Amino acid sequence: DRFCMLQRYKDREGDCNVPDRYKENKIALGAWLQTQRQDRKNGILDPIYEKRLEEIGVVWDVYTEAWNDKFRMLQRYKD
Repeated sequence: DRFCMLQRYKDREGDCNVPDRYKENKIALGAWLQTQRQDRKNGILDPIYEKRLEEIGVVWDVYTEAWNDKFRMLQRYKD
């Protein structure tokens, strides 16, 4: 199933930030994860699935997370 594929991706890559167009074994894992993010944003993702995805490290808002990462880097550079 796609959740297990996502876990394997994280084990291999170190995070769950799957590119939108990424496919593994001809399965569109990136598109699936984007759908989970959209469903959560729309309030229709099953809370059990949401919890499972959070437990393995899924970032819901990748743009905010990237901004925060860059800001932390800037703070470290300044210090």
